[in-house]
Amino acid sequence: MKRTAVFGVIFAAGLVVPAIAALQEGAKAPDFTAQASLGGKDFSFSLANALKNGPVVLYFYPAAFTHGCTIEAHDFADAMPQYAALGATVIGVSHDKIDTLDRFSVSECRSKFPVAADPDEIVIKSYDAALPSHPEYANRTSYVIAPDHSILMTYTDMNPDKHVELTLAAVKKWHDAQGAVHSTK
Repeated sequence: MKRTAVFGVIFAAGLVVPAIAALQEGAKAPDFTAQASLGGKDFSFSLANALKNGPVVLYFYPAAFTHGCTIEAHDFADAMPQYAALGATVIGVSHDKIDTLDRFSVSECRSKFPVAADPDEIVIKSYDAALPSHPEYANRTSYVIAPDHSILMTYTDMNPDKHVELTLAAVKKWHDAQGAVHSTK
């Protein structure tokens, strides 16, 4: 109950923060490797390796098993067939420890995409994704990263409702542009 109350204060504080991600479109995405969980199984997630397969949707969320983060995880899980059809990888990142994410990856991510543990906030800080009012938590920030490490899209909003819609649109725009490039060669 205490965690829910604390998160309620964090969420309310986050509503007054401007909806701007600190890393801007066109910037080079910082590379990282982090311990992650998919379907309750731990593995080492490497951004560089994931980008070899196509664009990556990297989304930060404050804490596993909280209301908004559960909604967002369900939304991403439901959209995974669309991301996969476009060749995109999705990875969520929070400050949670891996044992928490082992459970979250099964119950809320529905074993459809991995979530990475960043308990020391190294990845969160490198992407300027810390919640300003409580920097020990990630802000709800989504990035779409192209295979060349360039950031194609950024979006920060504590409301989880638009993250999937906007990241999917950015991945589709990138995918369609790749088709246009290949058809002119």
